[in-house]
Amino acid sequence: MGRLMVLLLAAAVFASALGVVFSTHESRRLFVELQALQKVRDEMNAQWGRLQLEQSTWATHGRIERIANEKLDMIIPPPGAVVIVRP
Repeated sequence: MGRLMVLLLAAAVFASALGVVFSTHESRRLFVELQALQKVRDEMNAQWGRLQLEQSTWATHGRIERIANEKLDMIIPPPGAVVIVRP
């Protein structure tokens, strides 16, 4: 009976040790994955910032006016040609 208890306790300790090893390994694996995902997130945030800056550059009034003049032959109407319609 005593040997059986010792054997059962030894098996429980061994199973517990295997559980600790597995959970430690899984924790490290998940931490590495988390770091990789955070790096991807940081790169995407940087790219998002660059894209917002590029969008604001493309949408400046001066650029739109220059393209309208050069490519569409549009001009700003003289003040006498502007009619304001009031409701």
